[in-house]
Amino acid sequence: MSSALVVYGSTTGNTEKVAEMINGVLNDKGWDTVLKDVSETEVEELVMDFDLLLLGSSTWGDEDIEIQEDFAEFYEKMDSVKLNGKKVAVFGCGDSSYTHFCGAVDVIQEKSAEMGGVIICDSLKIDGDYDDGEDDILEWAEEVAQQAH
Repeated sequence: MSSALVVYGSTTGNTEKVAEMINGVLNDKGWDTVLKDVSETEVEELVMDFDLLLLGSSTWGDEDIEIQEDFAEFYEKMDSVKLNGKKVAVFGCGDSSYTHFCGAVDVIQEKSAEMGGVIICDSLKIDGDYDDGEDDILEWAEEVAQQAH
């Protein structure tokens, strides 16, 4: 059975709900998953025996890209691990009226690749409330499940 670690940072609950939906799709597809709030996750867990890493963060700020506050510390610590070919997909929520729409998603994806991760599909960027993008979330999660096998 394939295994996945789903780590999210969420302030308003939107990114948490997206993570739960993605986790549900992977479970339905037969994946063994671990869903964790980033504040309860050690960066070393990224190199554990998971076939797939899913990383999610909301984006804050207009002038600069601000990774969700709980995820920001984790992001800085990511430099200490080598992902060595691990499959990675990144998701998050933001507001397209801001200059850097879902910029946290972009920088987390870049960092994952720099650390040796293999980005398996385009990132998922939800504009506004998660339930407005429910179909996109479910479709993306299905694609991730397919691409990661």
